[in-house]
Amino acid sequence: MDVDDVATSKKIQYRRVLLKLSGEVLAGPQKYGIHVDTLHNLASEIAAVHAEGVELAIVIGGGNIYRGMSAAGEGMDRVTADYMGMLATIINGLALQNALEQRDIITRVQTALEVRSVAEPFIRRKAMRHLEKNRIVILAGGTGNPYFTTDTTAALRAIELSCDIIFKATKVNGIYDDDPNRNANARKYSYVSFDHALQNHLKIMDSTAFSLCMDNKMPILVFNVAEKNVLTRAVYGESVGTLVNSGKGAQYDGSE
Repeated sequence: MDVDDVATSKKIQYRRVLLKLSGEVLAGPQKYGIHVDTLHNLASEIAAVHAEGVELAIVIGGGNIYRGMSAAGEGMDRVTADYMGMLATIINGLALQNALEQRDIITRVQTALEVRSVAEPFIRRKAMRHLEKNRIVILAGGTGNPYFTTDTTAALRAIELSCDIIFKATKVNGIYDDDPNRNANARKYSYVSFDHALQNHLKIMDSTAFSLCMDNKMPILVFNVAEKNVLTRAVYGESVGTLVNSGKGAQYDGSE
C-alpha cells in the first residue's frame, strides 16, 4: 500500500506528534557528522507528514557530533560535556531547519539554551502557537540542564505541548525481548505496556523519560526511520515498529 492508498483508506490517528530524532540518525552511513543525503531524505519524509496536516514538534539529539556522557567517561567534567552536547543539538536543529525550508516549510528552532542570533528561546505558549499555525517546531538544546538526555527532553516537551504521541525514530525497527544482534531468536513486540516494559527491563528510554511518559500516559511508538514512508504510515495508524502505552501486557509482531 502506497501513501496515497493509506490517505484514502484511513483517517489520521495522531494530529500532534512529537518526533524524537537521535543525532546518529543524521549521520546516516557515516560514523559522525551530518550525511547530506540522509538529512534530505528525512526532510522529505517529514514534509510528507506535514502535508497531511499533522502538527509536528521535533526534538533532536547531538550524538553524531558530540556525546556528553562519552566525553565525561573519558575524563571531561560531566556538566561541561553535557553543555557541549546541547550545543551539538542546536547545530543539528539548524541543519534540519534548512533542509525543511528548502521544501518551503515554515519552521522555528527553539532552544533551551539562549542563542538568540540563530534560534528562539523555548517558550511553551509560543511553541503552541507555532504548531497551531502549522509551523514545524524544532526543539534543540535539550532541557537546558546537564544530566538530562534528549529522551527526557522529548518526554517533557511532548507533555508540555499536549502531543498525542512520541514517535521515537531510531535505526532499529522496534523493541525486542532480547538483543537481536546477539540472539537470532529474539522476537519483536508490536505492542508493549509500560508495566510489562518495566517488569522485563526493556530499554526504551532512560528511566527519567520513561517515568514521565508512564506517569502522564504519553504513548511512544518506536520504529526505524529509514523505512519508506514510515512517518506517514505511522500517523495513519498502520502497524509499524512497537507501540508502548498504558494498557496491559504485550503482543509480539505476528509477522515475525
